[in-house]
Amino acid sequence: MGLLQALVEEVRQVAGGQPVAVAFSGGLDSTVAAALCREALGPERVLLVTVNMGQYAYRRGNEIVLEMAERLGLPQRCLLGQALQDRIMAGGPACNRCTRDIKLGLVKAAARGRLVVTGANRSDTWGQMGLKLCNGYYAPLLELDKPQIRCLALQLGIDPPQTKIGENPGREGCKLKHLLKPLANPDYHGRAVARANEAVLDAVRDLGFPAQLANVKVIGPLRRNVGLVNLWPPPPPGVAREVLHRVGQVPELEEVHLVDRPLRLVAKANPSILGDPHARYWLQHGRMQPDFAYPIDVRWLPSSNDRLSTFHVVAFEWLDAPA
Repeated sequence: MGLLQALVEEVRQVAGGQPVAVAFSGGLDSTVAAALCREALGPERVLLVTVNMGQYAYRRGNEIVLEMAERLGLPQRCLLGQALQDRIMAGGPACNRCTRDIKLGLVKAAARGRLVVTGANRSDTWGQMGLKLCNGYYAPLLELDKPQIRCLALQLGIDPPQTKIGENPGREGCKLKHLLKPLANPDYHGRAVARANEAVLDAVRDLGFPAQLANVKVIGPLRRNVGLVNLWPPPPPGVAREVLHRVGQVPELEEVHLVDRPLRLVAKANPSILGDPHARYWLQHGRMQPDFAYPIDVRWLPSSNDRLSTFHVVAFEWLDAPA
């Protein structure tokens, strides 16, 4: 029995013929999970549930959700999560908590007793640490890697490039993951990261630049937003100037720099992170490095902010001279 048929049979057995709700982002993983459920249970037993993060959701991401739901031929329900996200991120970046409490928590509440199917797999931290079936959540792709999931997508008639936003060659997400400081003021910090990351994607699309990586990291003290523009492959000078010009027009950014060489981030951290080498290593190499165009180092410092629950990148410094 091939992998596809084995997974279809597994979904059928786990669901027991009952309806399921799929935590649906429109990305490759959740789309394949939804298609497996459709094949196993029939479209009438599959509900797509999407949590929309308001200004932190990519415009292209919103379009992809609608496109993929239509292609799958499955009903969809949309929930709003920005207000909860504003509250959680006020203490500093906390993507795992956002996933647990908002993206999955809201879906489970909306599922009303249905099994919640997710696209978690070996490419993300939830896939590496989680269980395939636990507490009302089921991850049929948990033991698979990206190449296997792309192969399944092709067998199911899903074209992987249709699910790309373009901000990362691997795992994409909401714009708020690029805010490396507390979301103390959504109208200032939140708008900065939301507008800057739409601006960089609009620019590379308009210029026809084939960016594999395109984002703006927002750092700096709470009263000053500094944008670090990441583009890969390295852009030609004309593209770099135009992208920096457009990102520099975002009124909530005071400084904008192109990341064109290795750099060191200066980060203040909560004591639980500062005293845990594993946490510091994962934040640098797993959380931040994949979104930077060049290697980063992190200098960790204690924080006097009692409200900081995670970390806050307050400054940066170049490690090499410009190329």
